[in-house]
Amino acid sequence: MDKVVIIRYGEIFLKGKNRDYFESLLIKNIKHALYGIGCDFTRSQGRYFVENYDLDDEDEIVDRLKKVFGIYSLSVAYKVETKADQGFCDIKECLKDVALRAEEECALKNAKFRITVKRADKHIPKASYEIAAELGGVVLANTHFKVDLTAFDYDFMVDIRENGYSFVFSDVISGAGGLPVGCSSKGLMLLSGGIDSPVAAYMMAKRGMKLCAIHFCSPPYTSERAKEKVIELRNIVSKYATDIKLYIVPFTEIQMEIHRVCPAEFMITIMRRFMMRIATIVANNTECKVIITGESLGQVASQTVESMTSTEDCAGLPIFRPLVAFDKEETMALARKIGTYETSIEPFEDCCTIFLPKNPAIHPKLDRVRKAEKAMDIDSLVKKAVEGIEIV
Repeated sequence: MDKVVIIRYGEIFLKGKNRDYFESLLIKNIKHALYGIGCDFTRSQGRYFVENYDLDDEDEIVDRLKKVFGIYSLSVAYKVETKADQGFCDIKECLKDVALRAEEECALKNAKFRITVKRADKHIPKASYEIAAELGGVVLANTHFKVDLTAFDYDFMVDIRENGYSFVFSDVISGAGGLPVGCSSKGLMLLSGGIDSPVAAYMMAKRGMKLCAIHFCSPPYTSERAKEKVIELRNIVSKYATDIKLYIVPFTEIQMEIHRVCPAEFMITIMRRFMMRIATIVANNTECKVIITGESLGQVASQTVESMTSTEDCAGLPIFRPLVAFDKEETMALARKIGTYETSIEPFEDCCTIFLPKNPAIHPKLDRVRKAEKAMDIDSLVKKAVEGIEIV
C-alpha cells in the first residue's frame, strides 16, 4: 500500500471557462510550497495527489499544503487497487489496518463509526451504499466499534476512482481556502509591525492577491531590532502569500519636519498622508494596483471616517481595508491562528508610536489638513525618502 496526500480545491470549482487559469496558478503555488521535498505531483479527475514521498516528510508536506490558498481540504490516504471483480480484497485489507490502528489510538469505549464510499467508477455494478455495507462488515468483524451513521466518532472513507485505484482514509484536514495567490492582481501592503497589518495581508492573499510590502522606519528612534521584527512578520505571511518583497522607507526626516512645522493635532493625519504619497510611488513602480492597510474603523484617532478620508486624499490608487469592520479580538484571534501574534506583540517601537500628540484630531477637516502641510516642501521630502528605500 502506497501513501498519498489527496488535495481538493474549493471555490475554483465554481469557475467557468477560465477554471484552467485558476488551476494552473494553484498547481504552480503547490509546487512552490513543496520545493525541496522529494515527491511526485499528479492530477486526476478534479483531484491533485502528492505521491512517492519519504514518509518522514509527510507531516512537513501536510503543514506546507495547509498554508496554500485555493486548497479546500487534504487527506493522507492509502492508495490500493480497486479489484471489484475480486470482492474489493485490497480495499478490505487496507480498511482493516486503518480501523485497527484507529482502535489502538482511541480512548473511547464503544466508539462509533460509519463508512463513506464515493464511487466515481460507474462500471462497478454495486451502488455506493452496497459497497459501504460490505466494507462496514470488515470493521465490525475486526474491531469493537459500533455502527452509527449520524453520531459517529470515525468516518472511514473510500474513494473509488475510474483508473482502477481507490483511496482509503479517515481524516479530512481543512485547507486555507480562498483563491490561488496571483489570480487577483497585485497589492502593496503597509506593514507596520503591529497586530493588524500582517492579518490584513493574509486576508488579501486569501482572495488571490499577490503582495509587496512597505514599512516606514525612523532611526534612531526606531531600532534595528524593530526592523528585524517586521522582516520576520513578512517571512511568516510569505508562507501563505508566497514571496513578498519588502520596501523599507527612511521616515525620520519627514517626521521631524512634521513635528517642527505642523499643528500637533494634525501630525498623525499628515504623517499618514506622506505614507500614502510614498506608497503610491512604490506601488506604481512595482505594478501594484491597490494599497492595503490594516485599519479598523474607529480603532484609533487616525482610523475615523474623517481621518481615513484625509489620508485617501493623497493616495493615487484604491485603498483596501480588509479589517475595517473587525474588532480587535477578532483580529488577534486570526493573528494567533496564522502565527504572527507573538512576533507582533514584541515591544519594539515603530514610527507610528513616536512623536505622538496628546490630543490628535479625531475628525480632521480636509481643507485644514491641506493648509497645515503647505509649510512643508512635500515633493522634496517624498523624493528623498523614495531614493533612500531599502529592498529586503
